[in-house]
Amino acid sequence: MAGVLTVINGLILSLTSLFFLLLGLSSFNEKESRAFRISAGLFILNAVVWGFFLYRPDYFLPVNIILVLFLCLFGGLSFFRFFPGRAPVRDTRDATQYDERDAMFSRNNIRHHPELMEEYYARRPENESTDRQIHRKPDFGSKEQVYHDPYTAPVFEAAFEYLERSIPLSAGEPAREQKTMDPVLFGRTLTEFAKFYGACDVAFLTLKPHHYYSHKGRHAATWGNNTDQTYVTAVTIVVPMRVEMIKRGPTSCVLQESAQKYVEAAKISNIVAAYIRRFGYRARAHNDGNYDILCVPVAVESGLGELGRMGLFMHQSYGPCVRLAVVTTDLELPDSLQKPALYMEEFCKICKKCADNCPSGSINKGEEPCSRNFRHWSILQEKCFSYWKSIGSDCGFCISVCPYTKPDTLIHKLVRFYISRNPLNQR
Repeated sequence: MAGVLTVINGLILSLTSLFFLLLGLSSFNEKESRAFRISAGLFILNAVVWGFFLYRPDYFLPVNIILVLFLCLFGGLSFFRFFPGRAPVRDTRDATQYDERDAMFSRNNIRHHPELMEEYYARRPENESTDRQIHRKPDFGSKEQVYHDPYTAPVFEAAFEYLERSIPLSAGEPAREQKTMDPVLFGRTLTEFAKFYGACDVAFLTLKPHHYYSHKGRHAATWGNNTDQTYVTAVTIVVPMRVEMIKRGPTSCVLQESAQKYVEAAKISNIVAAYIRRFGYRARAHNDGNYDILCVPVAVESGLGELGRMGLFMHQSYGPCVRLAVVTTDLELPDSLQKPALYMEEFCKICKKCADNCPSGSINKGEEPCSRNFRHWSILQEKCFSYWKSIGSDCGFCISVCPYTKPDTLIHKLVRFYISRNPLNQR
């Protein structure tokens, strides 16, 4: 009995020590000092306890047996999947379309256009008081903002100027001859080249009405126009952001990282759209400041991830630390296969770390709210955007503190897999 117990103690000591060592090294490498201290403490405590049982098995034998049995039972059960095989899908059959004119970027931009303000607030008088307070706050790049830097602010301003100038590249005339192709092979080729140009993930989805904005609202020239809803397929493109930059939120480092990744996403989506048009099909890229569709629900329903409490798309490998672009086309491509669910939304119901740490108090701490005739996470966009304008950054603190904002390393893959097994592990 003692010999068998010694072998088991040695095995447990080896495996648990290796886990805490990897966790500590990962935390040290990611400059997570608190996590490193906890990992180091657990490594030492674990080594002392199991080392004692290993070298003096005759002492506290009943305690040793109970601990081994508990660890084996708990460890075994914790790897069983107590969640259903697929995450529940939101019922969007009665969902109404979102009007881009109601988005905060659009509402902030109309301050330069009195005639649009008059028309908008005649339709939405309840927004006028809040919006006028936001209008009076300094613009992005202004020296009055908390995190303004006269040398670095022009960098993100130049990036967003580039994005605006590149809008004409998002659409164009398709080739006259429409080529016949194998949609599966074409989709595989498109995915490979999108990743070649910088995407970390790509998926296809058949478009539905609730994926589209009802009206345009970002630019004065097209303000109030109906969106083009004649496309049938969406190609979602995911671009990861650098965790180390986002962890410096809410400073302007986050805005610089966002701008750089929006540029990358625009580059990839514009190339993908042009690629499709060469086969004789219409294709239109949707990227920062140039959307006819809502990227987040398209990405979620494409099976690339889930919707987080902070109202952002949560990628299966990178969490909310990503930027999105979408290409819509009249080329019919088969929907991408749904990946196994990680049940991140279930974790969001428990965690609330983003809501507890949000500097502006914009994130709901309660149950998932209902709007536009279906339940989905959303934030108080007025409070969020007002805070952005005060500090001169897009904050990103909710992304920074999210437990899923981690590098896609082995240790984090294991943790994500482990907490996807059942509700007990998520606690």
